[in-house]
Amino acid sequence: MEAVGRLAGGVAHDFNNHLGIIIGYSERLLQRLGSGAPLRRDAEMIKEAAQRSAALTRQLLAFGRRQVLEPRILDLNAVVSELTQMLRPLIGENIELVASLDPTLGKVKADPAQIDQVIMNLAVNARDAMPQGGRLTIETADVELDEGYAGRHATVVPGPYVMLAVTDTGIGMDRETQDHIYEPFYTTKEQAKGTGLGLATVYGIVKQSGGYIWVYSEPGQGATFKIYLPRVEKDIPKANPEQVPYPTLHGAETVLVVEDEGILRELACEFLRGGGYQVLDSSNGAEAIQISGKHPGPIHLLLTDGVMPGMSGRQLAKHLLDARLGLKVLYMSGYTDDVVLRNGILESDMAFLQKPFTRDCLLLRVRQVLDGKQRGEEEGKECRLESS
Repeated sequence: MEAVGRLAGGVAHDFNNHLGIIIGYSERLLQRLGSGAPLRRDAEMIKEAAQRSAALTRQLLAFGRRQVLEPRILDLNAVVSELTQMLRPLIGENIELVASLDPTLGKVKADPAQIDQVIMNLAVNARDAMPQGGRLTIETADVELDEGYAGRHATVVPGPYVMLAVTDTGIGMDRETQDHIYEPFYTTKEQAKGTGLGLATVYGIVKQSGGYIWVYSEPGQGATFKIYLPRVEKDIPKANPEQVPYPTLHGAETVLVVEDEGILRELACEFLRGGGYQVLDSSNGAEAIQISGKHPGPIHLLLTDGVMPGMSGRQLAKHLLDARLGLKVLYMSGYTDDVVLRNGILESDMAFLQKPFTRDCLLLRVRQVLDGKQRGEEEGKECRLESS
């Protein structure tokens, strides 16, 4: 299992670069093809296939605990309440959906999109375990895991946690199945009915978020998945009640793009120029430093890959920030084992763009960073390729 995680992390950087190229050029084709063009559907299928591949890569990275997390202070009750509206049509009319939420629930620090994915994956698995219908219960509660509990569960650190439990009244699992459910590509479903990555993804997200997951099940008695996430005392930052869609994706500032993958760099530069920006580009850190030194005007933003031969994106940023006061930095990467990140967790003041990205996502993130919005709520999910 560890080897699969390492393999996913090792291939993610180059693979996400290639997927970014496929997605980007399919977007270019779609922009040039009219709505009734004979080849438009072909271009749409290419983009969709690339996005599905990107989702598969993210699932493998999640299992290996090598994905990029953007944690925030969350109220799990609010997350569950919002998701139940989406889950009802997904699980079908023959399954009763019950939410039992602790009104005094504490807060957790986690990536909201990843917690959504955890709940969705568990709910879909529960649905599939109840082909004749049944009840799906989602429960939250504050719990204290004491020394006794930690003694029975060797990896647990005693302390205050928030529990998220998903219970079904389905067919249940025997002990042998339970021993394998978190392994990638292990599935009891029919061929073409599942990849076997759903629970592996859940496991990786929970563990990378500092939590624990346990399953309780017997054949014919349904199953309960209990997730424990560390409780935090911080309050949720207040959202802007007048939040509106970002007004423009365009600008006129100068952006220095540094990316060692030539085709992807060319594509990013084209997207930026199409958005009105002045663009300088380089394939490595040393060349970027030379370009910056010779450029007579201001450089407003450094858009740099995190992983490059010779000099990392972070090292390059430090050098240029010393030379150009006011320069802003946006890192991009599809890989977490680099110096930009700390165990896949972004630093609070760091602007980041996950590969592969779309044209609009690139332009939106660039605009946000130039406007001083490093990690605003409005960046939200529109910069995440939807998982299949």
